[in-house]
Amino acid sequence: MISFFQENKELIEETVSEEKTLSIYKLIMDGGLGGQIIIALLFILLAVALYIYFERFFAIKSASKVDKNFMNQIKDYVSNGKLESADALCKSKNSPTSRLIGKGISRIGKPLEDINTAIETAGKLEIYQLEKNVSILATIAGAAPMIGFLGTVIGMIVAIHEIANAGGQIDIKMLSDGLYTAMTTTVAGLIVGIIAYITYNHLVVRTNKVVYQMEAKSVEFLDLLNEPV
Repeated sequence: MISFFQENKELIEETVSEEKTLSIYKLIMDGGLGGQIIIALLFILLAVALYIYFERFFAIKSASKVDKNFMNQIKDYVSNGKLESADALCKSKNSPTSRLIGKGISRIGKPLEDINTAIETAGKLEIYQLEKNVSILATIAGAAPMIGFLGTVIGMIVAIHEIANAGGQIDIKMLSDGLYTAMTTTVAGLIVGIIAYITYNHLVVRTNKVVYQMEAKSVEFLDLLNEPV
């Protein structure tokens, strides 16, 4: 018995190896042209989603950095009438918050309502810059599973077509192309959709934190202007 296993060791190892080498690549290749096109499209969407996420993540992270002493310095400059120094400080920081405060400083001397309007307008532009391309992630999150389900429908059509042409002799191998297309595209679509959905919501949360930060600093600046001299 031992000699039998020793003689057939290589054959057994090859058989086990063949069973374990069912790769994702092979599944995609066995899915037919329709499945391959849909998988390729989903990979492109995944690449776009990851690019947008990391680009926006680092941009938002940079925008959220505000010096803790920034507002104290602004208060000192404004209180002492050093508006040029305050404006120079805002320009040196180069952040959404500093740009809002800089816009307000440039309007000092005009009615408070005009200053508030200028800050609100500048704030809308800053929010637009922060949210740039983030909506594409939401689109991918919704479109990717639908594209995957489209592959599922195509795969089932292929399988039914094979059954119709089988003449009553149904072979599972005959249906494999359609089933591979149906399953692989569904899984790929859901994976891409989940990744896009999670990254979109993460960016939304981080963007909201920056927006709240800008609002808080803007209110603090307006309160400074309302303080009695």
